Amino acid sequence: MTGMSGLAVGTVAKRLFVHELMPTTEEIAFLRNPTNPNFSGLETRELQGAAVVLGLRLLILNASSAPEIEEAFANIVAQRVGAFLLGTDPFFISARDQLVTLANRYRIPAIYPFREDVIAGGLMSYGSSNRDSYRLVGDYTGRILKGERPGELPVQQVTKVEMFLNLKTARALGLTIPLPLLGRADEVIE
Repeated sequence: MTGMSGLAVGTVAKRLFVHELMPTTEEIAFLRNPTNPNFSGLETRELQGAAVVLGLRLLILNASSAPEIEEAFANIVAQRVGAFLLGTDPFFISARDQLVTLANRYRIPAIYPFREDVIAGGLMSYGSSNRDSYRLVGDYTGRILKGERPGELPVQQVTKVEMFLNLKTARALGLTIPLPLLGRADEVIE
């Protein structure tokens, strides 16, 4: 895809609403891919600022391989971190099953960037609408096929943000989703 920008950095700090599920949580882990400084650096700065405002400590962990993901979760468990946020990085899409499985195995409430993470069994997601992204790509494809030059098309910004909740996972983790959070969800998976 080209000619399109998501809201990865703009939504990462808002994922701290996972704190609404666990208001006594003082520390939240953030897993990022250090080999992608475009995402990890910007997201980390945004998240650090928001954590300070909310009075939360942020445990920043790095992973760019399956063994490093295992190591990061061992660290989360050892530190007794109350919740887990996943950075927006293409590597994590390919590691989705491993990430969801580990978060659920260790009973760590987690918030992910994509709906597909919740469908795979993750607790919650908040981020840019993939459907909106695909629609923009389709629009651009049509414009190019009709003769417009790609270099002359402006970069488009995804504007829709979505939140998804998985109630089955919440029950398995022993969590009750507060009604205001349920009411804000675009979709609740049971």
